[in-house]
Amino acid sequence: MSTSQTELPSAPAPAADNRKLPLSPLLALATAAFVAILTEALPAGVLPEMARGLSVSESATGQALTVYAIATGVAAIPLSVVTAAWRRKKLLLLAVASIATANLVTALSSDYPLTMAFRLLAGVAAAAVWAELVGYARRLAPPHLQGRAIALTMAGVPLALSLGIPLGTFVGGLIGWRLTFGLVALVSVALLGWITASVPDAAGRRPGVREPALKALSLPGVVAVLFVVAAYVLAHNILYTYIATFLDAYGMGGSRDIVLLVFGVASVVSIWITGALVDRRLRQLTIVSSALFLAAAVLLAVLAGDAVVVYAAMVLWGLGWGGVTTLLQTAVTDAGGDRGQALLVTTWNSFMAGGGAAGGILLNGLGPESFPWSVLALMAPVLIVVITARKHAFPVARPGAR
Repeated sequence: MSTSQTELPSAPAPAADNRKLPLSPLLALATAAFVAILTEALPAGVLPEMARGLSVSESATGQALTVYAIATGVAAIPLSVVTAAWRRKKLLLLAVASIATANLVTALSSDYPLTMAFRLLAGVAAAAVWAELVGYARRLAPPHLQGRAIALTMAGVPLALSLGIPLGTFVGGLIGWRLTFGLVALVSVALLGWITASVPDAAGRRPGVREPALKALSLPGVVAVLFVVAAYVLAHNILYTYIATFLDAYGMGGSRDIVLLVFGVASVVSIWITGALVDRRLRQLTIVSSALFLAAAVLLAVLAGDAVVVYAAMVLWGLGWGGVTTLLQTAVTDAGGDRGQALLVTTWNSFMAGGGAAGGILLNGLGPESFPWSVLALMAPVLIVVITARKHAFPVARPGAR
């Protein structure tokens, strides 16, 4: 029997999915990420004024970042289990409303324990936000644009760190830290309306049987990447949480907003470069990122009395920091898949909290001059690990790269 007689007609090719990205809901989600990060990190930009307003030390006020990060890291997994059956939009709206409430209480409260309690609430709410962003972005976009949708949604994170905090610091200098937190609360309320109007609802999910995330630690490269995450984030947050205090010690407190803006602009440049090259140059970019932050710490450790040197250090630090989220998320996913990503979230938030706590201990014990030296002590081994972990963690030839 001939081939022509037995050959079945080929199935018609699937129709091309010509849908475009739904920008309004994706931008609303990006704004939710922006507000969550801004709420977390804003105390770093207004630390001295906030400490005076709460009648506590600056190191105690720095724990406003610590409790937020601890709450986010600890709540992430149990919260996802408890709310698994909830409608997704309901959960997202409740999380943003909680963040708005926490910011309003922060703006009005002069009671330190009350402020910290609502910072804790905001951290739990942020865990719910992070749990929903990527899933929502995937559902909203056609398959061939899901990567771009996720990138757009998560853009709120680096933008908040790079531009939101400097802007918040500047506004805080103009109108006071309380009104600044009030403005963030107002933005959060407006965001509730935006989400209600433009983000579609989705059903809850049934918790499935999942392999324990800790098993990812046995995969080659995962431990090395997580070490880099831990040390890099700890070093960054020791210095960033108390940057206002550090600048005050060298007579640059009045230029705090400009210093953070320089850092922010350099970070945005780094975000753009990393986005363009990460698929092909992950290893090289991570080495450069670590080396730039290390160089910035050297300058701040020995020449912080010179304003020009401080600004140069901010540029180096920003260029090193801006793309690090993308770099380390990519590296840990390459090495450990989704389980590695879950471990990264826990590690990141734990050591972000640790940065606030460690910085407070250093401030009380050794003074703000010790911050750059602690960065040096942490970033030197980071650079060594990135360079030497060339097989699995930060491979010379990245899997799937062209």
